[in-house]
Amino acid sequence: MNGRISRRKFLKFSSAGIASALLGSTGLISWSPRAEAATISQTFYITEGFITQPDGVDVYFRGFSPDTNSLTVPGAQMIAQEGDTMRITVVNTLGTSHSFKIDGVVDSGRISGGETRTIEFDVDNAGTYLYYDGRNAPYNRLSGLHGGLAVMPNGSDDELYDGSPKFVQQYFWVFHDIDPVWHNAIRNGNTPNTRYSPRYFTLNGLSGRPPGAPGAHDPAIDSMYDPRSQLRGSIGDRALIRVLNPGMCQQSVHCHGNHVEWLTDHGKILPDVWSKDCVYLEGDKGQVDIIYPFESPPDAYPPVDTGHYPMHLHTEMSQTAGGGLYMFGSITEIIIE
Repeated sequence: MNGRISRRKFLKFSSAGIASALLGSTGLISWSPRAEAATISQTFYITEGFITQPDGVDVYFRGFSPDTNSLTVPGAQMIAQEGDTMRITVVNTLGTSHSFKIDGVVDSGRISGGETRTIEFDVDNAGTYLYYDGRNAPYNRLSGLHGGLAVMPNGSDDELYDGSPKFVQQYFWVFHDIDPVWHNAIRNGNTPNTRYSPRYFTLNGLSGRPPGAPGAHDPAIDSMYDPRSQLRGSIGDRALIRVLNPGMCQQSVHCHGNHVEWLTDHGKILPDVWSKDCVYLEGDKGQVDIIYPFESPPDAYPPVDTGHYPMHLHTEMSQTAGGGLYMFGSITEIIIE
């Protein structure tokens, strides 16, 4: 640890603590359209600390947090509508330089250590956006400085874009992969010089817990039961899922029970709405939008209209933690009630 970092106060959180900090600001998104544009204000404090992983290892993170005493990874997930103005205030509590960036929309430029900056920008196009720290790429983003922004079409609460297939509920799924060696190098102000080797995989900041494991069924610990990630609905309750991947690993998102409708890839509307059981998600800022239709599972025998089904990733390592703890990775549950 270098001298500058050793003089700062580090925060330490269990996965339960970090989830509690997030529950009020992310996950299932509610929205009521407005007749006129508005200004949406959000303040982020760039903080740092340690988050305990499922195998008990403390890993260093940085985050866009709601106050100086929190560490929030991912940052608060925001929602606006076309034509709104976003007013983002970033308070950099660290001694290193950072930024706030959305590709093709805004770039704050350098925000020096100790500096506070307010930026304003208009959101003109409906869709799903990753905000992140663009400095020292990709390391600041990988250390935890990222989050999601949803922009709704004018006058609509049930479309991703004008004329899109309809939905009745919407979520963010923010996947992340974590190499603790890289995180430690970032903590010490160094550029990682080892091969990227992710050991932990999260969904909205949490990992899964198999039945019988400590924290299983606890929504503050277990991504299977975290209401920000778990899909829950009845037949006809179509769910839009805004999927972001600030990590480095390519993934394949696999939902059981029903195929999903694949609407966009990197913000581009697909020429046809594809029905897929697995959806490819690029690494290094990949993004897709999908709808889970909550239909009677077509291949179930005997036929059913209720049930519990998993969502997991088809990269085997992403279902583990620490290199071997199976079902402690990126996974959640789909419940048809």
